[in-house]
Amino acid sequence: MDPITLIGVVLAFIIVMVVLILEGGSPTSILLLAPLILVFGGTFAVGAAGMSGKLFVSSIKAAGKALVSATPKYESLLETLVECANIARRDGLLSLEATVAEIEDPLLRRGLELAIDGTDPGDLGRILEAELHSETVYGGRQAKLFADMGGYAPTIGIIGTILGLVTVLGNLSNPDELGGLIAAAFVAAMWGVLSANVFWLPISSKMKLLNDLRTTQGEVIIEGILAIQAGANPRMVERRLRALLPADVLRDLEKAA
Repeated sequence: MDPITLIGVVLAFIIVMVVLILEGGSPTSILLLAPLILVFGGTFAVGAAGMSGKLFVSSIKAAGKALVSATPKYESLLETLVECANIARRDGLLSLEATVAEIEDPLLRRGLELAIDGTDPGDLGRILEAELHSETVYGGRQAKLFADMGGYAPTIGIIGTILGLVTVLGNLSNPDELGGLIAAAFVAAMWGVLSANVFWLPISSKMKLLNDLRTTQGEVIIEGILAIQAGANPRMVERRLRALLPADVLRDLEKAA
């Protein structure tokens, strides 16, 4: 678990409120029900309008996980693949059946099952690459929802401001009320910009990051399974897999060693 994204979002919102108070304002002046309903409700509505219901629901669930999800643990993945290479080289691929039952990663489990069943290496690689590509594309679509919402929110906020100004123009005969009405009119625009840059876009960025890291993890898995199936030396398997890791991950692994 890595709550840095959730902490960042909450901290950014707190900073906005603190600055508002320091400038002599009050949080209650921007916590107005109508602009909140318009900006957040409208943004969710137009976001949902651009995709299927199933994808929308899965995207919301993925965003919730992204707020607290840690990056993939490459060290444990390498250990698992090297261990499988040792077992397969010593006792044969069939001896991996007991190990496969304990593996949680679906791509790794399916790949080893196909290798144990004697699938042609070329077919095995194509099958796993197709599955990984499909998973990557789906993850990108989930992240795109929040990137789109980050674009919709400011515009919806402007719509709220226009609606507020319409009310202002309808009350020109009451000059004592104009100041408050004008201030309230701009609250929607504020929430549109704030929600886009504090909520939707950071969440989208985190989802894209996790999706990219999962793709790299999948590439390591595919390369490892093909090497295991070929009966490669476990030490060579580890070296080949380490070469696929991002530079920052590789440095962390070297420090841990």
